Amino acid sequence: MDDSYYGMKNYIMPKTAKIAISLPEEVLASVERERRNRGESRSQFFRRAAEALLRRRQEMCEHYIRAYQQIPETKEEIEAARHAATDILAKEPWE
Repeated sequence: MDDSYYGMKNYIMPKTAKIAISLPEEVLASVERERRNRGESRSQFFRRAAEALLRRRQEMCEHYIRAYQQIPETKEEIEAARHAATDILAKEPWE
């Protein structure tokens, strides 16, 4: 279990908000099995899942930026993309 909130003496939980979500029954059954196996409440399970998703998206964005910085497109690639976009847009009816 992620100890970012749990098991820390005198830790003050940040403000929280209650939400309601709708899930297909099969998904809820899987969630229930998983959270019970981990000894988590539903709130803990969904908080952990949301934090993991947000962290992963941030990591993917940072990875994309690093990769782009390491190998940016060439002037030729930029020019080819500009020409392709111009050709595509020229075929659109702009009426």
